Amino acid sequence: MSRIAVNVQQGNVRINRHIYGNFSEHLGRCIYDGFWVGEGSPVPNTRGLRNDIIEALKKIKMPNLRWPGGCFADEYHWKDGIGPRSQRPKMINTHWGGVTEDNSFGSHEFLDLCARIGCEPYICGNVGSGTVQELSQWVEYMNFDGQSPMADLRKKNGREKPFNVRLWGIGNENWGCGGMMTPEYYADLFRRYAVYARNYGDTPLFKIACGPNSDNYHWTEVMMQKTYMKGNPRNSLHGLSLHYYTVPGDRPDRGSATVFNEKEWFVTMKKAYFMDELVQKHGAIMDQYDPEKYVALVVDEWGTWYDVEPGTNPGFLYQQNTLRDALVAGIHLNIFNNYAERVRIANIAQTINVLQSVILTEGAKMVLTPTYHVFDMYKVHQDAVKLPVYVECDNYTMSNISIPALSASASVDHEDCIHVSLCNIDPNTEQKVRLELRGASPSKVTGQIISSANMQDYNSFDQGDKVGIKEFKDMAISGSTITLRLPAKSVVTLEAV
Repeated sequence: MSRIAVNVQQGNVRINRHIYGNFSEHLGRCIYDGFWVGEGSPVPNTRGLRNDIIEALKKIKMPNLRWPGGCFADEYHWKDGIGPRSQRPKMINTHWGGVTEDNSFGSHEFLDLCARIGCEPYICGNVGSGTVQELSQWVEYMNFDGQSPMADLRKKNGREKPFNVRLWGIGNENWGCGGMMTPEYYADLFRRYAVYARNYGDTPLFKIACGPNSDNYHWTEVMMQKTYMKGNPRNSLHGLSLHYYTVPGDRPDRGSATVFNEKEWFVTMKKAYFMDELVQKHGAIMDQYDPEKYVALVVDEWGTWYDVEPGTNPGFLYQQNTLRDALVAGIHLNIFNNYAERVRIANIAQTINVLQSVILTEGAKMVLTPTYHVFDMYKVHQDAVKLPVYVECDNYTMSNISIPALSASASVDHEDCIHVSLCNIDPNTEQKVRLELRGASPSKVTGQIISSANMQDYNSFDQGDKVGIKEFKDMAISGSTITLRLPAKSVVTLEAV
């Protein structure tokens, strides 16, 4: 029997709700034919924004949305996306499919979207092909409440009051598509751009520097050494990004999203667990310079990456989403919860129709993916206090390689409700679990579960509820101990009161 201990009286770190953020790029059908259908569309919309998607994202309490990229951010010039849509210049989206970008979805449309969802905007600025002046003026346009060229331009475009955007990325993947820079060169650029990304009014900027790709620990070392300025918080980095994708195959064959065997399942879970090592090791480097954990680790691109669905544009990165992806999401969110003292923002890639989406669309149809349901189940952890979790469990083994069969995290909310989230990644074997809530004796425990008969099961436009949330009852409570049988390939969240 596996044993999990949760120390209810030892919570002292709040799980930042921004860990549950999403990422939306001008890529494939994420923006166009995703969020944005246009005001003349027969799909129900308000000011061009699709109503059913907004309601779905409100339900999971999506806390922030990152935009406009991604690689697209470092070729995006924000002034092309303001003013009358008929007068906005067109451009080529050179990174993603070579399609024409007509800029009908720009700053005002994005801020309208965020306001309707009730989430905080996270804007990624152009360092790769942009200028210091361009980013400085974008911040002024968004945030200055007074008389100035950019504030006057904003008012001319229909917005009297500032948007007060707090979260700003200073470039994206500048080690790659954002300019192929060295960390030393980028660190100097960040310092320059950060000076001119100014604070206006009561909105101090939270400046997020481009961080490492996966296990590039040298990049983190250089950034912390050169851009963390403890005595100069206005110009210091406040967050350092980390990008890591769970890719079961090697390029160019990443594997199918829906047609896979248990070996591919195992490799996917093993690679998902690697996020724990990345957060731990990058965090250790950050601790050397910032033991107070002033700087957040911002995992603003994560998720699975497979081959595109057959017959779709290879530059659009459209993939289906199975029970396997639900387990990957559960593993990642458990890791982020457990490192909440350092990980304070995270963004799954991407929200709609791209990579590990939470929503897929096909014309007027919309389907919620298994990953969406994990975010819905885990929203109870947002802004709750992290509880230390200790796991002793069997391993899931294949070809003499072993990984833990169970992943877990826990929290207590402001109403003293304890939530424990558990993933059984073994697709064949249920796990008998003895869960000890040390320091608490709840009188009632309820549960929810995401699972399905087959590991390849997914929600289609014809059968949209094959993988969803159901009630979980296979448990018993005695004092501070809960015994349960965790089904194979399942994600469960318990609530104890």
